[in-house]
Amino acid sequence: MAQAALDEKIEQELIENPALERADESTTNEDASKNTLDVEKETKDVEQKELVVDEDKGGEDDFERLLNLDKDIPDHFDESTRPSSNRIQESGDRQHDLIANIVDRGETLQNHLNAQLHEMDLAPDLLKMCERIVSSLSAKDGGYLKVSLNDLLPPNSGPDDLELAEEALAHVQQLDPAGVGARDLCECLLLQLTSDITNLKNVRTLIVNHLEDLQHNRMPQIEKATGLTIEEIKDAWDELKRLDPRPASRFADDFVPTVTPDMWLEVGEDGEYTVKMEEGPTRNLYISNYYRQRLTNGQATAEEKEFIKRKVTAAHWLIESIEQRRNTLTRVAQEIVNHQKAYFDDGPEFLRPLKMEQIAEKVGVAVTTVSRAVDQKWIETHRGILPLRMFFMGGTTTDDGEDVAWNKIRIELQKLIDGEDKSKPYSDEEIMQLLKNQGFAVARRTVSKYREKLSIPSSRQRRDWTKKKKDK
Repeated sequence: MAQAALDEKIEQELIENPALERADESTTNEDASKNTLDVEKETKDVEQKELVVDEDKGGEDDFERLLNLDKDIPDHFDESTRPSSNRIQESGDRQHDLIANIVDRGETLQNHLNAQLHEMDLAPDLLKMCERIVSSLSAKDGGYLKVSLNDLLPPNSGPDDLELAEEALAHVQQLDPAGVGARDLCECLLLQLTSDITNLKNVRTLIVNHLEDLQHNRMPQIEKATGLTIEEIKDAWDELKRLDPRPASRFADDFVPTVTPDMWLEVGEDGEYTVKMEEGPTRNLYISNYYRQRLTNGQATAEEKEFIKRKVTAAHWLIESIEQRRNTLTRVAQEIVNHQKAYFDDGPEFLRPLKMEQIAEKVGVAVTTVSRAVDQKWIETHRGILPLRMFFMGGTTTDDGEDVAWNKIRIELQKLIDGEDKSKPYSDEEIMQLLKNQGFAVARRTVSKYREKLSIPSSRQRRDWTKKKKDK
């Protein structure tokens, strides 16, 4: 009772004089602030405590603190290693160009199709099956349905479920891009046909019955089977070529790595080319003077001196190895540029045969060193950013004794095919003979190989049957 009366009296005084409560709160806050300041001051004192190596205790802890402090804060800046303002500007411009050319990640095929599905008024179970079909489509496959509908059904499904899946597929095949969800090329092309296509009947006939004949340019067989003239077949084929056999390929997220050139080519006033290396982050490597001073000021223990010597020796070896590698790469690249000067002056047609043994002999290193040096290395030139490996290629010798790279032969082969009579295109044997007449000694199989690499069809597939009819 006495305690209750005392509490009631204190409460009454606080009501009559609220300043007492505020004063009490102020005192409490001041005490808390004082404690916080004391803790901060103590922490600051610890952080700013002078680092002194106690030789009696070995100094391992304090020396470790010195190492951690020094590794991020250099003691000096070597002016000779700092790039000029012009060099910084040039490097910044090149990096800006590289970033500006990075392609943004586009919309995925699934997102594009699902967005259209959700705009349609579909029953929940039908929408779910449509989404399942969409999830199985791949832009890299052109948007084709590569699995059967039965494989997309849950276990223990019945005829009704298969019917639902077929209905769902019909809805998916109505989506953009036209032809998506097709199970083969024929269905893909038929899904893209519209009433505004001229010669629609003939185009449909070619798609349904003669795709293989078109692939091999067997026009006379199609003419005999359909009763159409060569001109009518050609017109229908031209319409068919406007259709897309891989309608979803534009959604394919093909990874194209961003190439950062390791060096660039400078052209002097005399027309000579000089290879310049990018500085890179490793160019600023150096050994801190702090550790050199530790070895000479007499404050380090014998154990510390031994530790520092080992680390300094390893650092020297690393820096010298990096510098030697840079020098080797620069010399290799310069010899390549010197050998291929005609290419940089006049274009790809003047690329000369070059083997790694030739560069290794000029630089004075092993062939394997040249191979490692040029691996995944790119050079920025006025003809584009090019891999160093592209300058190494074989070739042949003309009747005049001139060394000619295979690249020049490919260019000449392309010129011959571009200028041929399409009513009677050259065979590989004839192309071989024409190249020999120009002084290029090549075999027929070499012609076939380079024709295929250039994606040039065979003579039968290149033949234009309409010209034969007109000549008659």
